[in-house]
Amino acid sequence: MQLSRFSDLGLRVMMRLAVSGAAAERVTVKLVARQVNASEHYIAKAVTKLAELGLVDSHRGRTGGIFLTERGRTATVGRIVRGLEGQGEVVECTGATPCPLASACRLRHMLADAQESFYRNLDQYTLGDLIDSRTVQLLHMPDFPER
Repeated sequence: MQLSRFSDLGLRVMMRLAVSGAAAERVTVKLVARQVNASEHYIAKAVTKLAELGLVDSHRGRTGGIFLTERGRTATVGRIVRGLEGQGEVVECTGATPCPLASACRLRHMLADAQESFYRNLDQYTLGDLIDSRTVQLLHMPDFPER
């Protein structure tokens, strides 16, 4: 299974916020975008979705920024990815050109089982498992000052 770019960016946002921890560090969409090499627009969209899922929150203003919620700090990677990927199926059996095999196809169900196994495997990992001292060091390098 391949994650969408959107989910990849959402996970990067979560990792960046986890690095901040309880520190009073100001983390903005602009900073995260620069640090994960993505556009501010896409990072803002990911942050919006993560906020809808209750995983992040933000404060506006000069001292504002984005931060993990309690739910975000304790979420498994599987839960995060499920939320970002949505309830879509691995294959699209209906649509503009519906598959003529859809009513008798067993592949759809096998792929759904495989997808759920993928998510269950990711449920074994927490956000803390995605970061280590090297991640922290990279994200706190002076090359990333807020401008």
